[in-house]
Amino acid sequence: MNKENSLYGIIGLLVGLIIGYVGTNYINRTSSPPPSSEAATANSGELPADHPPTGDGNADASGGQQGEVMAVIQQAQNEPSNFEAQMQAASLYRQISRHEKALEFYERALKIKPNDLDLLIKLGDTNFDLERFPEAERLYQSALKIKPNNPTVRMDLGLTYYLRQPRQIDQAIAEYRKALTYDPQHEKVLQNLTSALIEKGDKEGARGTLKQLERANPNNQALKQFQDRLKE
Repeated sequence: MNKENSLYGIIGLLVGLIIGYVGTNYINRTSSPPPSSEAATANSGELPADHPPTGDGNADASGGQQGEVMAVIQQAQNEPSNFEAQMQAASLYRQISRHEKALEFYERALKIKPNDLDLLIKLGDTNFDLERFPEAERLYQSALKIKPNNPTVRMDLGLTYYLRQPRQIDQAIAEYRKALTYDPQHEKVLQNLTSALIEKGDKEGARGTLKQLERANPNNQALKQFQDRLKE
């Protein structure tokens, strides 16, 4: 199979996966690692805002979708210095959890704009999804040098310490606390901090953050779980 036919085969598979994944919804997603991360949670790829819906699954819709995806991937392959093309291709692959392929295009984009904040976060999230926590840490640190008051990225940085083996729980707690200085009512940060404090054995500290979480959202679904853990 020559290179051109191989590319068409990959694109066909990608289109099929996307259509099956999104059904009749728009192919559009905002942050998220994690993912595996709250970053998952934090964070993730997006397709252009004007991306059309996939239609009702008929041949015309599928054909139009295939042509559009083909154009995005082909442009990224043909124009390695085109930043937006690399970002769009990476987003397509992230949308169907093909993180290794997304990483390939994000890394090309990084060579073009090494200090782009959005790219650094998305690249960090992709490494987080691949459980490459030290690399995700490095990228989040780079993003925070540009915008240090982003509580979600700060939280995801903490998660890279918490989820790696062996855990670096003190570093994780320190980053969660920093995140709360920028947004004291951030529910996910409060959840992660409470959980980490309980795991560390600091029940007094955990009770304090649990009260903050309850004030932030009395209906938070994690409250009962934390209360039960604190009774153990």
